[in-house]
Amino acid sequence: MLIDVSHVGENSTRAAIRLSKAPVIFSHSSVYSLCPHNRNVPDDIIQSMKDNGGIIMVNFFPDFVKCAPNATLSDVAEHFHYIKRMIGADHVGIGGDFDGVNRVPRGLEDVSRYPELFAELLRSGQWTVQELKNLAGLNILRVMRQVEKIRDDMRTNGVEPEEHPDSPTDNGNCTSNAFYIEYV
Repeated sequence: MLIDVSHVGENSTRAAIRLSKAPVIFSHSSVYSLCPHNRNVPDDIIQSMKDNGGIIMVNFFPDFVKCAPNATLSDVAEHFHYIKRMIGADHVGIGGDFDGVNRVPRGLEDVSRYPELFAELLRSGQWTVQELKNLAGLNILRVMRQVEKIRDDMRTNGVEPEEHPDSPTDNGNCTSNAFYIEYV
């Protein structure tokens, strides 16, 4: 199971990162310090992703990039630079979210503009060609391999999935506070 915490609150995210034996991902989130939107990742959580081995895939939605209705390719590049400077190029990926937004940054109108993004990152002098290959997809493939290896190791060691019965008071609503007190 790949754990994606892009739509998860901060406390639950911290708990997921702390408790997961496998890397977790943000499939489409940006940097809170550059744009203080609740969908973006705060610095302490970014830092924890390095130890976890996970990846933050930068979202292109202008509201998450600039906290404004308009953003540019250069604004998006700043999010990539920030994460790389903080935890390294192995922990960042592309999470454009083109299928989930109604506005995009100028210069990143669709995936055909990715070469311009890579050119911008390369021109900055902060990225090597190999780091850009990792950003383009090798980082997320590494995470997927690590998650599968942990799954296989757990299976080999006889670790069974934990099942927690629903509380008799949950009325079948698929929500649970079973872990709240213990882990958060």
